[in-house]
Amino acid sequence: MQYQIGHADLCLVLALVRGRSLARAAELLQVDVSTIFRAIRRLEAALGVALFEKSRRGYTPTDTAQALAEQAERAELALDAARVALEQGKQVVSGTVRLTCTDAVLSNLLLPALARFMPNYPALALELVTSNDFANLSRRDADVALRLTRQPPEHLVGRRLGAVSYVVCARADGQDRSDLPRQSWIAPDESMPDHATVVWRLDHLPGVVPSYRCSSMSAVAQLTAAGLGVAALPDFILRGRPELHAISEPLPGCDTELWLLTRPDCRSLRSVQTLFEELSKALMSEG
Repeated sequence: MQYQIGHADLCLVLALVRGRSLARAAELLQVDVSTIFRAIRRLEAALGVALFEKSRRGYTPTDTAQALAEQAERAELALDAARVALEQGKQVVSGTVRLTCTDAVLSNLLLPALARFMPNYPALALELVTSNDFANLSRRDADVALRLTRQPPEHLVGRRLGAVSYVVCARADGQDRSDLPRQSWIAPDESMPDHATVVWRLDHLPGVVPSYRCSSMSAVAQLTAAGLGVAALPDFILRGRPELHAISEPLPGCDTELWLLTRPDCRSLRSVQTLFEELSKALMSEG
């Protein structure tokens, strides 16, 4: 039979990954060095793979050992959360949720929200993927999506968190930016030909040729904040960038909505439910 790895094995690997030496691993596990040495040799023989490479710098973990150590850390977090839950009489929220969003939503909305509540869920792990479409959820590459859209796909379920407008923005440097056709424009590149701001610019400023094109709205915002020109950006970016200011009213036809979405088979998971409630509270308060 294939060897069934146990909790003690994971603790052993994690200690050596953290300690990088037999002596430090022995100290972490409160055993002697010879015990660590024999245990690692036995585990490698049982698994049929090398877990560490010995060198003058100590024990360097292989990819297999690194993967086992990551699982061990998750187990460690889950145990810590269980102990806290028993002490406080609360249920533990655990597991891994894969969440997808655009890079602009990630840096300006999601990360500040996560910083508020994730410390309260030590056994909940998130895997974050930046993408501009819904294919991730459809292919089951992700469990939850935070998306800007006016029409979320019918096969997904979720919650509308608020409205988002786009405005033309510039660095607050005192320059006269009122003549928009004469400005240096920063815009999405050909990877986003149907982006609402691209459509708006082609309709309202057909003679403008952007000086800079970027593969993400986050990059567009960064170039604008650096004073390289003007750009049409979602209003939520302005809240986190005081160096930027709006130089137009909301652009007609560009209004959209922020949606938190998941697949129907995921909505009953406690981890997903918790993420929905916490993100809803954090992001709806932003609006």
